[in-house]
Amino acid sequence: MSATPQAQAPAKASLKFPFWAQIVTGLVLGVLFGWLARSQDISWLKTTLEQVGDIFIQLLKLAVAPLVFFAILVSITNLRKVNNAARLASRTLLWFMITSLIAVGIGLALGLLTDPGSGTGLTPADGKEPKRHGSWIDFLTGIVPKDIITPFTELNVLQIVFLAAVAGIAALQLGSKAQPVLNLAESVLELLQKALWWVIRLAPIGTVGLIGTAIASYGWDLIGKYATFTADIYIGCALVMFGVYPLLLATVAKVNPVQFFKGAWPAIQLAFVSRSSVGTMPVTQKVTERLGVPKEYASFAVPFGATTKMDGCAAIYPALAAIFIANIFDVQLGIKEYLLIAFVSVVGSAATAGLTGATVMLTLTLSTLGLPLAGVGLLMAIDPILDMMRTATNVAGQAVVPVIVAAREGILDKEAYATASSSPLDDLAAADRTPVAVAA
Repeated sequence: MSATPQAQAPAKASLKFPFWAQIVTGLVLGVLFGWLARSQDISWLKTTLEQVGDIFIQLLKLAVAPLVFFAILVSITNLRKVNNAARLASRTLLWFMITSLIAVGIGLALGLLTDPGSGTGLTPADGKEPKRHGSWIDFLTGIVPKDIITPFTELNVLQIVFLAAVAGIAALQLGSKAQPVLNLAESVLELLQKALWWVIRLAPIGTVGLIGTAIASYGWDLIGKYATFTADIYIGCALVMFGVYPLLLATVAKVNPVQFFKGAWPAIQLAFVSRSSVGTMPVTQKVTERLGVPKEYASFAVPFGATTKMDGCAAIYPALAAIFIANIFDVQLGIKEYLLIAFVSVVGSAATAGLTGATVMLTLTLSTLGLPLAGVGLLMAIDPILDMMRTATNVAGQAVVPVIVAAREGILDKEAYATASSSPLDDLAAADRTPVAVAA
């Protein structure tokens, strides 16, 4: 039975207040409530904002472990449906590395130009060593889990990726015998993504809590101490997101960069709010497919990128943070140290594991350079504000690379790319509402 005009009306009405406008409204309300809670010392409002933000992030994290496992498992097995799968996978990894090197170069350049740790008034005594460390030994030995259960209970995404990769490769080797398991995996993945869509629809409310908590807890005074460093992070991420990526799209992929942002913006804005690449992954995959990347390839490249492609958290941030901490502790960095930062950013980016925050990656960088780990404590207070822009850059890169590779390999649907402009969140909401209206 076809939908009547009356049935379609609610769906059209919902588009009058699109998802991006809901997010912006949440940002404004969050700043307002956060400022009110801090300036008037309203403890109950601050507590409420914190609980709202925590619940939203916790809902996202609930899906992380199973989502990563089944997404990686299904993505690896989906490669058998793509011609030149090995070539696509290697090209994807290559472009991940190229863009990471460019991003870390921009971070180092900004740090050397601005000396972000100078004139802050901070001293080594203000720092404290973090509870979570990252070292090459921990990184290498931590890839292989000791058992199957612990990676899921402790949310060790790197180990979950390892288990999923092993399972995916084993399924490919088994062939048709593994098909019942793969059918189950695909069904579970769809179920998880559907449930996560419901959580994503709560993002405007979560935005109020997360932004409000940041303002109420830290205020503008703390931001002032880190003004140069904060500006460097945002400028560096903006240069990568709105400079490097469009340049690569125009020259390498030979597509319109503006059209990319029209299609990818829903994922970028959600990443800014949620501060989670993995939590944003279903939206990132949806917009990547809408930009003309074949579904079989996107279902591999996006989950792979969500756990390893971190231009914001693993390239720009550790480069600037290392220089910032070196300034505070009065340690001189040379060419050797800068090359090490670039190496860590490209090879160790999987340590960030697609979750909120980049503490493990930063400690990995500092330990490699021989810088005091206590310097991490200097950056913890400001981290949530930095993490928003870092994660948005991560997700933009996770969508850019599949577009570049697909265009270079001649499998990009140029017509779909040229018309990708609507938000999949709004379209999904409209589709969900229509059957209800028809039934009524």
